[in-house]
Amino acid sequence: MWNEYRHEREEEKVASIYPDGMHAPIAAHLEGARLTVQIATLDEPEHGLTEEVLAETDVLSWWGHMAHQEVSDSVVERVYHRVLDGMGLIPLHSSHVSKIFRS
Repeated sequence: MWNEYRHEREEEKVASIYPDGMHAPIAAHLEGARLTVQIATLDEPEHGLTEEVLAETDVLSWWGHMAHQEVSDSVVERVYHRVLDGMGLIPLHSSHVSKIFRS
């Protein structure tokens, strides 16, 4: 599960609703369904989407809203090639304007 993780840290109202990030309740729900979930966020090195992480990922959910332009083109290309190789991609919220969705 990938999330920009900006709104939750920059806006008090959002932080009060999602203190651990918007990705946390989604991940918890999926884990409750006995799925293995790993969280990656924009500000991590390589946005948390290293070659190794993507190689172990069957489906990547992508939560983007306000920082699409900050996503590294090299990471987008890496994700794009994994999708072409068979990894699922679920763009959430306003990810329809994300670099990976447009790719």
